[in-house]
Amino acid sequence: MRKMIVAGNWKMNTDFSEAKELAQNLKNSLSNYTGDKGIIIAPPFTNLSEVGNIIKCTPIQLSSQNCASEESGAYTGEISVNMIKSVGAEAVIIGHSERREYFKESNELLLKKLKLTLNAGMQPIFCFGEVLEERESEQHEATVDKQLSETVFKLTPEEFSKVILAYEPVWAIGTGKVATPEQAQEMHAFIRKRISENFDETVAENTSILYGGSCKPNNAKELFSQKDVDGGLIGGASLKAEDFVAIINA
Repeated sequence: MRKMIVAGNWKMNTDFSEAKELAQNLKNSLSNYTGDKGIIIAPPFTNLSEVGNIIKCTPIQLSSQNCASEESGAYTGEISVNMIKSVGAEAVIIGHSERREYFKESNELLLKKLKLTLNAGMQPIFCFGEVLEERESEQHEATVDKQLSETVFKLTPEEFSKVILAYEPVWAIGTGKVATPEQAQEMHAFIRKRISENFDETVAENTSILYGGSCKPNNAKELFSQKDVDGGLIGGASLKAEDFVAIINA
């Protein structure tokens, strides 16, 4: 049975002291957490080790926001999956819309990152989704299908079973717009159908598909109540412990 998950992507926010404070506030707020949702936070690389130390022995798992597409070598400024794993992270966000848009990461490159992450024994949180023009021209399903077909659908069923999916309607990230619960459910159902067609129904029913578009405390409950929405990948609201915990408890 698939798991409900709430993951916080801190993006390029929090210096060292701010990250420590936020992690400690989350630890304190969730000290008596008895829910069944998976909880993941993804600080910047510079804060992974310290945040990891703070959240030890809590229900919170540690993720990085990205990884290199190579194992090691002369790639100045890059951070490999094994480096990330060595500081205690268990997951890696791959394919976020900002990586695709600003850094021109292709599906081919993202597949390499997926393979490296899986080979390191870590869990990929794989992001995908359409931009506003694709939504308005009714190409959103075709866009998502292409993103999946050229990446996660090239994995074996065993590999795919270790992946968390995160659908991001790019037009709803940081814009104040949000997909209606009905729009989110419609797309998540389409994604689950495509998983079933590429693997089988059991794999599809066991895959967690998160919603990643301006999810906040005031809309999380309605979004999470949709049949095929299995939690959220949270951006701005994950930078305030109170808001992030409210979403977890939604």
